[in-house]
Amino acid sequence: MTRVLDRRIDSSKELFTGKGALQLENRLKELREAAGWSQGELARRLGVSRQTINAVETDKYDPSLPLALRMAKLFGCAVPEIFIDRWEPEI
Repeated sequence: MTRVLDRRIDSSKELFTGKGALQLENRLKELREAAGWSQGELARRLGVSRQTINAVETDKYDPSLPLALRMAKLFGCAVPEIFIDRWEPEI
């Protein structure tokens, strides 16, 4: 577990298996709630379904790059502030 903004996040999600698997921390729900929006409202603002927002928030779906960019623009931050990648290259 890793601490991000005084909140514990399970960083065990793997994008692929094998040595060097990527692990992301997803802050979408935190940002959405801070804005006071429901999943439906965020979905409407992004032009996607509420189910898509739910799937991203629960780590069942990784958004496309265009969707991640829209999320960042909407929240006024960079993509890596929403989807934090702790991966480091092997030397």
